[in-house]
Amino acid sequence: MKFLSAEPIVKLEKVFTNPFHNAIATARTCYSSKGLVHESEITEANYQLAEDIYKAGHHTVLGHAHLQFSVQNVSRQFIWSFLHSHPHYNSEQVSQRYVAVKSDNVAIPPLEGQALDIYLSTIELQMAAYQKLTEILLPVVTSEYLKIFPHHDPQQKRQHLRRKAMEAARYVLPIATLAYLYHTISVLTLLRYYRLCSEYDAPLEQQIVVQGMVSELLTFEPLYERLLEDPLPLEATPEGQFFMSRPWDAKLSEKFREEFDRELDGKMSSRLIDYKVNNEAILAQAVREVLGQPRTALSDDEAIELVLDPAKNRLLGETLNLQMMSKLGRTMHHPAYTFKRRLSHTADSQDQRHRMTPASRPVLAAHLSDTPDYTTPKVIEIDPASKKLYTETMAVIWENITKCRKAGASDEFVAYLLPNAVNVRYTESADLMGLHHKHRMRLCYLAQEELWRATLEEVEQIRAINPRIGKYLLPPCTQRWLARVRPTCPEGERFCGVPVWKLDLSEYRRII
Repeated sequence: MKFLSAEPIVKLEKVFTNPFHNAIATARTCYSSKGLVHESEITEANYQLAEDIYKAGHHTVLGHAHLQFSVQNVSRQFIWSFLHSHPHYNSEQVSQRYVAVKSDNVAIPPLEGQALDIYLSTIELQMAAYQKLTEILLPVVTSEYLKIFPHHDPQQKRQHLRRKAMEAARYVLPIATLAYLYHTISVLTLLRYYRLCSEYDAPLEQQIVVQGMVSELLTFEPLYERLLEDPLPLEATPEGQFFMSRPWDAKLSEKFREEFDRELDGKMSSRLIDYKVNNEAILAQAVREVLGQPRTALSDDEAIELVLDPAKNRLLGETLNLQMMSKLGRTMHHPAYTFKRRLSHTADSQDQRHRMTPASRPVLAAHLSDTPDYTTPKVIEIDPASKKLYTETMAVIWENITKCRKAGASDEFVAYLLPNAVNVRYTESADLMGLHHKHRMRLCYLAQEELWRATLEEVEQIRAINPRIGKYLLPPCTQRWLARVRPTCPEGERFCGVPVWKLDLSEYRRII
């Protein structure tokens, strides 16, 4: 079975010279009394060792060799659901915020007859709405920009302003929109990919891409054939078993949504639902332990300031995120928080790039229903013409999704029609180390607007229950200001135009 659009293209770009031999050499080094074992010493007689340690679960030796793939013609749905759903990768992909999407740049699954006709007409509608929204939003964005930079000539910033308009307009694009990227993983991660490539949400696309990755690796190093295990069928996964016994029910999906949204308790995107009750005390005590100080010599307030106050911890003014390498910084692993979150698919695709704030993201097909369920960007919300087009487009998208399903399309393929705006609901937990970095990056006024608002909502809630920690959850410019690092804004010409470091959190305002 193949996609009707351009097939995914996978190419192995970079790899260790002798990765299989390297894995065996690292394994033998663990038991060598004569020093390091080198790849050149490995012979065929040693190959059985690789199989034995693999079967025994001693897999760290497979984590040394990394593979860099170039991947083209893959959907945003596949990237969100599979490639970026775990922490063991690095990716650089084309941005929908900064690069205009072409009308034919869409994955078309293997549909037939009426289902295919409905699918294609919906894609055409979404692409047309994207183009029109971009044009309608351009003067709205320009007006908001001039409120920040009243003396700037908008003609000289036309490309920047168009990108801001595209950033909001892209919410109507389907998650079938294609992307290209560099994707780097270890051999161990690829073995995991292969074993689970038939799981939800995009099994056909996953199988095509992962098989392409495996074929590229085996062409370079056939010896890995010894370790490959066949992919697990969908029915062998716990999610597959569950849905085989309980078929999808639209009414249950809607009931789940209503229940989840009630539990947000009025929050727009993110509600703090759990945290360690002694977060601040644990952090302070850990600082004292690192420094070998009793309570009488270092109070809780002083200890917390040593690790979180940029005026005292100058590492916080660095852009390299040195905290995780610092002895004092690692005390931030102890406090932890859990949030119930509702974000659009496109905002969550950015949020999940913060791999140190893991979440239990959903089987998206199980959240499908016949009623529209989406997020509206702030700049569209304030403009009547944009909002009218946006709302009408969303209504037709969901209507056509229902028609497509009734015409025989599977939930796997129908889901590709969902817009970037579709809501994704899940729980996310993170320690202070991961949250501190994410909040630092996403409180920046250049961060994606929806994710910025969710982050602001989270910081406000942390400040309410852990004020000594929460007051130091700050954007990069404010941290640099306190650390006396100049320039205050690290973005150069991309400066947002707002001296955020002079503002209290309660004064944060954004439209674009």
